Amino acid sequence: MLGWFVLVPLAAAIVLNLPSADPLRRHGAILTALLALAQVAAVVAVPAGVLSGAEVLAGQLRLNLAVVNLSLVMLLTVGVAAFAAAMVVPAAITDLRDRGNFISVLLVCMAGMNGAVLVTDLFSLYVFLEVTSVASFVLIAFSRRKDALEGAFKYIVLSAVATALMLVSVALLLMVAGGVDYASVAAALRVSGGSAPAKLAMGAFLCGLFIKGGLVPFHGWVLGAYSAAPAPTSVLLAGVVTKVSGVYALIRLATSVFPPSMALNHVLMLVGAVSIVVGALAALGQSDMKRLLAYSSISQVGYIVLGLGCGTPLGVAGAIFHLFNHAVFKSLLFVNSAAVEQRLGTTDMDRLGGLGSRMPVTGVTSVVGILSTAGVPPLAGFWSKLLIVVALWQANHYTYAALAVLFSVVTLGYLLVLQRKVFFGKAADLPGLREAACWVTVPEILLAGLTIAIGLLFPFLNNTFLLQLRGGF
Repeated sequence: MLGWFVLVPLAAAIVLNLPSADPLRRHGAILTALLALAQVAAVVAVPAGVLSGAEVLAGQLRLNLAVVNLSLVMLLTVGVAAFAAAMVVPAAITDLRDRGNFISVLLVCMAGMNGAVLVTDLFSLYVFLEVTSVASFVLIAFSRRKDALEGAFKYIVLSAVATALMLVSVALLLMVAGGVDYASVAAALRVSGGSAPAKLAMGAFLCGLFIKGGLVPFHGWVLGAYSAAPAPTSVLLAGVVTKVSGVYALIRLATSVFPPSMALNHVLMLVGAVSIVVGALAALGQSDMKRLLAYSSISQVGYIVLGLGCGTPLGVAGAIFHLFNHAVFKSLLFVNSAAVEQRLGTTDMDRLGGLGSRMPVTGVTSVVGILSTAGVPPLAGFWSKLLIVVALWQANHYTYAALAVLFSVVTLGYLLVLQRKVFFGKAADLPGLREAACWVTVPEILLAGLTIAIGLLFPFLNNTFLLQLRGGF
């Protein structure tokens, strides 16, 4: 059954491009949104035993797939973010031909992400990450505007550097372990993890993942890609692409493949803390809504890596939980920016104001996303940040714990500035302004509702795959 998570999006992309599929192609966005919801339903409703185990695809292509708790979280995350991005497409792309092309690439990106979270060897992981990266490059440059092309160029150049680092790592690990499946590499590194080739391989792979995850100091591509890309691309990138391309692989390797190491933990905590600080401080000076949210994403990914670097089961669980929560609330905030951009043609906060009375759904859901991002109870973001802070405190990392709390306050500050300037400020002279189309308000309501529901139901989530501390991540 696991193969369907890869094959169905690819098959859908092929079908939508058949000469006789014009009627389906016109409704490709809603079909993709339904496919994403079906993925969410499959993960939530199908018993874990049905999704476990390994599969080999027929023919000469042998692809081993398996699922662990982390894989389930990521499949759920991909489904949620892909649904939000697909729903925004009709509002952001009016030309039917362009819309169909965009949806086709989005489906390829979805297949790449699903494959990346299910494979069980490093080379297959690299292949699916590259599928995701190439599809993302096309989605960023899709509008063919100068700033979008510039953002896509920066992304593909730095992604190529990450690719080279990962390929070098895979080659070194093949020499060390005699294979590249996770189990073989983990067993070999337990014996020879202190050798120079092993250390070089682990370091190279980590640097590649830092680049793809947009972590400081490898974050140069994030601002251009997030802010200049079409609105649906921004939703997808911020919601899940960087999480799969960088953060998921980082968590999977650090918990299942690379041997436990205090040095690795310190590197992860340092990179996470620097990302939190740099992203938050940079966001303070932004006047464009999407650029502010881009820097905020860097900061929030820092929290995930900081929790991972803590190295305790509670810290890793908090990191995974915050990964999912961040995908939900950041997708929500980028959908909100898409609503503003759709109606006003700009996301420059200095040219906006008083939109809350004219766009009430967007204004209210923006408050939910902002409070969850800042970790205000009882929303979902509060609980995942609390887990990370408690884990850091229990592990005697008091400075990092205090920094995490302090910059949650900073996060609340700059996001409240966004809310005031865009929705609660002095009303701009915009006659005829009304709420965004249902293509945008529906995902706004669903994502805000999910953020509230997870926050309120958190005490009942401990025995779900979102927060299980045993049985592997």
